[in-house]
Amino acid sequence: METISSHLGTDHKRCDDFFAQAETAVAGTLWTNAELAMNAFVEALEQHFAMEEQVLFPAFEEATGSNAGPTSVMRMEHRQMREVISAMNESLAQRDADGFLGYSETLNTLMQQHNMKEESILYPMSDRVLDGQQEALIGAMRETGITS
Repeated sequence: METISSHLGTDHKRCDDFFAQAETAVAGTLWTNAELAMNAFVEALEQHFAMEEQVLFPAFEEATGSNAGPTSVMRMEHRQMREVISAMNESLAQRDADGFLGYSETLNTLMQQHNMKEESILYPMSDRVLDGQQEALIGAMRETGITS
C-alpha cells in the first residue's frame, strides 16, 4: 500500500529534477531551455504545495486538533520558497545568470531543509495519525493534478 510518505517523498524527487534542469540551463545560458525548465519546476512545486496545503495539512490538523504545529511551519516555509522563486524568475527574465544562480543556492538550501523535515517528521506523523485514510487522501492529492 502506498503511504503518504512514499507518495509525497517521490514527488519531492520529481520537483528536484525540474529544479536541477533549470539550474543547468541557466548555467549554460540556454535561456529558452531555462524558461521551460523553470516553468516546469514552478508548476510541479505549486502542485506539490497544493497536495499539502489543500489535502494533507487540513486532514493532519483535523486529526491532531491543532494547526499551530508542524503544518504552520511548513506553510511559512512554502511562502519563503515562493518569494525566492519570484526573485529567480526576475533574474531569469533579465537574463541574469549570476543572480538566478545565487537565488537558486538559497532555494536549494531551503528546499533541502524543508524536505528533510517533511520526510523525517511530518510525513511519518501523518502516516500514523491518518492511518486508514491514506488511500482516500492520496486519491484527493492526485485530483490536485499530481500523477506521481
